Amino acid sequence: MIKAFLLVFEPATTWERIYRAQRSFSFVLWCFLLPLLLLVSLAEGAGLHRLGKWQHDALRLKQFELGETVLFEAIQVVLGLVVVLVAGWLFKALGETFHGRHNLVQTFTVAAYGLSPWLVVRMLDAFPGISPWITWPIGILLSVGVLYHGIPRVMMPDPPHAFGLYVMSSILLVALTGLMRFVTAWYLQGRFKPVETMLRDAGRALFP
Repeated sequence: MIKAFLLVFEPATTWERIYRAQRSFSFVLWCFLLPLLLLVSLAEGAGLHRLGKWQHDALRLKQFELGETVLFEAIQVVLGLVVVLVAGWLFKALGETFHGRHNLVQTFTVAAYGLSPWLVVRMLDAFPGISPWITWPIGILLSVGVLYHGIPRVMMPDPPHAFGLYVMSSILLVALTGLMRFVTAWYLQGRFKPVETMLRDAGRALFP
């Protein structure tokens, strides 16, 4: 999480350290991304269970049951991991259209660290009065700003293509994270009643 804050406040210096460290795919996944996803989900889940969340009609504060919270946050972890992996693969594909030769370790590193501010801001969903549609734009704008320094430093595209690659990558990130936010925000606001019932019943079975 500290790395996410450093990327926001000292992006150039932090990306330089990330580049020089030359971490492997496994290291970024197991030692950075998954712990961050778990920490964010733990904080968000604690808020949903203890404080609750206002539903879409703003008339009812739903306090999520323990089992439902655990299942929902587990899904969040999986979705977050999928978004980062897909983003890394898309960055690689985009780089090739700009005549770059980037390996998956480079693009996954950019995606994982670049999306870390978006993940950290999601922790604010733990508070009942904060709408999921507020945390998403704040987080993704911070991530897009962070990518401005990360793509040229880690992926090292040709200078004439660097800005185009950055713009296209940012658009893809907005689309990917926006799709995930649509699903999770509607769930938190009580708009997916059948899914809500299914998770609640499954949660009660796991945590009677």
